[in-house]
Amino acid sequence: MPGRGLSARIADCADLLLELRGNRRQLDCLPLAPRPRDEREAYQVQFALHERLSQAGHGARVGWKIGCTTKVMQVFLNIPSPCAGGIFEIGLRQSPAGYDFAALRKPGVECEIAVRLAADVPLSGAPFDRSNIAPYIGSVMSAMEVIEERFTDFHDEAVDAPTLIADDFFHLGAVLGQAVAPSEDLDLAALSGQNRIDDQVMGSGQGADVMGHPYAALAWLANHLAQYDVGLRAGDVVLTGSIVTTKYPDAPGPSPVLAVTEIAGLGQTECIFR
Repeated sequence: MPGRGLSARIADCADLLLELRGNRRQLDCLPLAPRPRDEREAYQVQFALHERLSQAGHGARVGWKIGCTTKVMQVFLNIPSPCAGGIFEIGLRQSPAGYDFAALRKPGVECEIAVRLAADVPLSGAPFDRSNIAPYIGSVMSAMEVIEERFTDFHDEAVDAPTLIADDFFHLGAVLGQAVAPSEDLDLAALSGQNRIDDQVMGSGQGADVMGHPYAALAWLANHLAQYDVGLRAGDVVLTGSIVTTKYPDAPGPSPVLAVTEIAGLGQTECIFR
């Protein structure tokens, strides 16, 4: 295995991560031989995994999540720069949504502002910034990313950033609130947001915490994907990053656990864990 070429290692790693998604177990870390050596290899593994997920019944890739776009999440994960992962048809839900807690591996929820694209973003337009990416946005909404920890301890040195990138950076699903048309009166940077679990506020932040503005995170994603000749498409949903550190609901008892993400001006999303 150590002497295998890059393409073989990428295939081996993608196969292993696909198996990990399906068998509901946790790994301590990826075996050293197929583990991606750096960020570029990690995204090659991720794209290979995306093909396998679609073929395995997860549906089409319908968007992207961006992790580590806020200082609070960069400190929480000890990763200093944004990272991207895919969103698949099977995981995209409208609020209110429900999950079987026992079927998940340490599920968590994150408070996000999401956008849906109205038009394809041309690769030729890169580099983008928050101003010239704005015309491609059709709607914005409050959102909750539901994550699960497929590795037993993401603080372990062996579970590094390339490993997390290859595995879509914890992503499991996205719960969306009602779509709101973007306008000059809607200042996303000024909007406050919070997570609540069973009516207890678990953390709060502002849209400005996301790289200064959620559109700046979207521009980062467009520029990042352009390096791999991958473009954002009309209809794609993009989670721009959590303004609150990940919160972990307790296992439900006789009653289900209700997690809520609320963004002022955009409304709320609800997720029930049974």
